[in-house]
Amino acid sequence: MGFFSTIFGFCGFGLGISIGLVAGYFLFIYVQSSDVQNPEIRPLVDQDTETLQRMLPEIPQWVKNPDYDRLDWLNRFLEYMWPYLDKAICKTAKEIAKPIIAKEIPNYKIESVEFETLTLGSLPPTFQGMKVYVTDEKELIMEPSIKWAGNPNVLVAAKAFGMKATVQVLDLQVFVAPRITLKPLVPSFPCFAQINVSLMDKPYVDFGLKLFGADLMSIPGLYRFVQELIKDQVANMYLWPKTLEVPIMDPAKAFNRPVGMLHVKVLRAMKLKKKDLLGASDPYVKLKLTENNMPSKKTTVKHKNLNPEWNEEFNLVVKDPESQALELLVYDWEKVGKHDKMGMNVVPMKDLPHNEPKVMTLDLLKNMDLNDATNEKQRGQLEVELHYKPFKEEDMQKGFDETLTVQKAPEGTPPGGGLLVVVVHEGQDLEGKHHCNPSVRLIFRGEEKRTKV
Repeated sequence: MGFFSTIFGFCGFGLGISIGLVAGYFLFIYVQSSDVQNPEIRPLVDQDTETLQRMLPEIPQWVKNPDYDRLDWLNRFLEYMWPYLDKAICKTAKEIAKPIIAKEIPNYKIESVEFETLTLGSLPPTFQGMKVYVTDEKELIMEPSIKWAGNPNVLVAAKAFGMKATVQVLDLQVFVAPRITLKPLVPSFPCFAQINVSLMDKPYVDFGLKLFGADLMSIPGLYRFVQELIKDQVANMYLWPKTLEVPIMDPAKAFNRPVGMLHVKVLRAMKLKKKDLLGASDPYVKLKLTENNMPSKKTTVKHKNLNPEWNEEFNLVVKDPESQALELLVYDWEKVGKHDKMGMNVVPMKDLPHNEPKVMTLDLLKNMDLNDATNEKQRGQLEVELHYKPFKEEDMQKGFDETLTVQKAPEGTPPGGGLLVVVVHEGQDLEGKHHCNPSVRLIFRGEEKRTKV
């Protein structure tokens, strides 16, 4: 009987469970509660503030503020480019940090500090919107709203006294609203000379920090202390009106202002080749600075002379001595037809000493291609004296285009009177027999002013 009762007990249990599951399924499907009501659907404009905050905790700035523009295109761009930006940014960060770490660690008796892992994760920052200000100054002001809830992993290992310590930063969240000012706007690429960055509010920073694998942020009171410390330190450095200034271009180069004067004296040429049918040449020299739209200057023509002497002087305005070069070309003058090129050479401005004359004897080449075998052929030599004089800082007065300010009218100016400002920029296609040293003369009510030559 004991055996049969056990068998019947198991069968009854299994049968009861099966019947209960089937009955419960049909009751759940076909029996509906009578006290369930359909939800009330209301427009978002009818919701109160607390309800909206609960429903949409992360409302973009362009929703809350109409003067913020959407930046969906930029977020999409970052999404596609982030895997490549991650590697590029991390590589640059390592290259910048490596010499700084190598310089500082001897002061703390540390053997080495290395990045074992450095990645910004798979989640890029997002731009919640951007406000652009329009001003009368030569500047562009932008205020983007940036949020980054990323999953970076930064693992730094330090070795000292035979021991190894690891610090890991992960799960970083940053909410920041900077003001980015590009100024001044200039006509040279990238079209602005400096970037100024300020924070309009204290940033929100949250991250996980592990030491020897233990989560330090779980220590009571430490999380709040570290978060407030970071906020205060960053705010003390960059909270508006304090700014982080990042120079992009030299102001003189940005405004394309002259920074010096090159005095060129063309002395003579030696052993020039015959170009005319009668066994002679009529040489003259053209000279100009590269990256300059001004027309070339020319010496006089020395007829039927293969060893001419000129001793003629020229002044050239230098705007970028690091990239500009003096280009010298010798031509054979022809009364009819195109003038024949006899040779050329180039002198980089960066190779010239400052405030010191230098006499140079240059071999004339066909072109400046060092791999061209035809340059080995002798074409003669040109002797010049070069003297580069950089302007002093006090002599480099800012122009009207840069300062947008003019001198005040002198005292005693009658009512309705003012100050006439004349800005002489440049001259083009000026006439001259061989070359000219132009100046501009201004006459107003009998008072005469003249520019420099």
